[in-house]
Amino acid sequence: MTRRTKEGERGREKEPDLRLIRALAHPLRWRILQTLNLRTASPSELAGELGAPLPNIAYHVKVLARNDAIELVKTEQVRGALEHFYRATMRPWFTDETWSALPISTRRALFGEILRDIWSDVAGAAESDQLDDPTTHITRTWLDLDKEAYDELADSLNALVERALELHAEAAPRLAAMPEDEREEHRTAMMLMHFHRASSAEPGALHGGRVEKADSAPRDNS
Repeated sequence: MTRRTKEGERGREKEPDLRLIRALAHPLRWRILQTLNLRTASPSELAGELGAPLPNIAYHVKVLARNDAIELVKTEQVRGALEHFYRATMRPWFTDETWSALPISTRRALFGEILRDIWSDVAGAAESDQLDDPTTHITRTWLDLDKEAYDELADSLNALVERALELHAEAAPRLAAMPEDEREEHRTAMMLMHFHRASSAEPGALHGGRVEKADSAPRDNS
């Protein structure tokens, strides 16, 4: 969710992007922008997909458009009504400064939305046997870091997300150029979480492996 400032910007004062704060200060607006980063859609389509009343969606679409987060790309007659179709002009992405300027209640709500999406993706993949690929990566690693190490890891995680999005963009024309019967498309989801663990938490049985599994009872090796 957050994105740390680039190395060249560290230590330099930056004004928070108030336009982005206004645009994304509501979890539903964040979900709308996230969807419009993937495809063009109308408020009516968004209402059906996000399970929210159309008037609520229409209001938040207007807020996003007013803050230049989305733009109108076309209008179409759909079942006798004129529908407006929008696409995103910015990513639902925050610098540390912008994220810290949001109220804590908004940050918690946004995290809640993301965690629900993550669980939905993971549960859906598990139910359809999509976790069986041997290259599937699932890890859980506990760390004790000083500030220098913490900042470097945060930058590395965000650099990984940036590179993943670059690979996504680079793959699109290659996939489009392939005949459909020869196309090997890996439709994946990448989730990264790095947070301060609860002080009362206990470490799991294993750290850092591809899959962690603890036996429910001691193994008898005699």
